[in-house]
Order: sequence, then structure tokens, then C-alpha cells
Amino acid sequence: MELLRLLEENARLSLEQLAAMTGETKEAVAAQLDQYERDGVIRSYTALIDWEKTGRNYVSALIELKVTPKRDYGFEEIARTVMDFPEVETVYLMSGGYDLMLIVSGETFRDIALFVAHRLSPLESVLSTATHFVLRRYKERGVVICGDGEDDEREELL
Repeated sequence: MELLRLLEENARLSLEQLAAMTGETKEAVAAQLDQYERDGVIRSYTALIDWEKTGRNYVSALIELKVTPKRDYGFEEIARTVMDFPEVETVYLMSGGYDLMLIVSGETFRDIALFVAHRLSPLESVLSTATHFVLRRYKERGVVICGDGEDDEREELL
């Protein structure tokens, strides 16, 4: 588990670094990583990007979906349908006031609004949607995104 925790914190660590940090040999670490990948424990090696600093137009939103589960399939069928849309980055089955939570992205607020109106809402199983646009990311996956001396633009308006 220590190896997985280290990779989750920094997937760029070399085999040598991982071996030194875990007290294992480089070969043992490589074999364990290969096994984790074959077993589907490690699904991806990704970077956390602060898109605001790149100049790229990027908007994301959390979308709550209330859906009707299909007989014999439950929520699986609708979850698989929505996760096939390229705009959808994440799909979670939730407990509480709604069934599925999606994280979607686009270049503009309008892109996301049109996606919800024209592609998501018309799906047979979808009863209702609630869209929450992300205005600013402060911390994501344990990493502080802003707050490193950056000013809040809202303060300038006061």
C-alpha cells in the first residue's frame, strides 16, 4: 500500500526513488507496479493541471442527475451511457438527493449548458439535472491549486 500512496502523491517518482522510499529493490518495485497495472489497481498516471495558468479556455461543472434505474441493470446502463460523452470527465453513483454526479468540461459555460440541454437531459432515464459551475478551484486531489499568494479578483471589485 505504501507504494500506491507514494505514486498517488507523485507519479513521476523513478523506480530508483520508489525502491529507496519503500526499502525494496528496483526489480521488486517494477514487478509490483506491473502487477498493479495488470490487475487494474493502477488505472492511469496523470498530471494535475492548473488550466487557468495556461491561457486555454476551460470551464468545468458538477452536474447532479436524478435518473430512473433500469430493471435488471440498475444505474449501470445510464452511467455507461453518460460516461461515453467526451465532455464527461467523471461519473459517481451517489447516495442522498440525487443518483449520479458528473464532472464535465468545455471551453465555455455555453458549451456545458448546451451539452446538458441537448445531449444529457433528453436521455430516457434522466428525470432532472442540476448544474453547478466551478468558479474557482482551491484544492483538488489533495493539491492546493490557488492560495499561493494569488489575489482574489472579487476583492478588486469592492
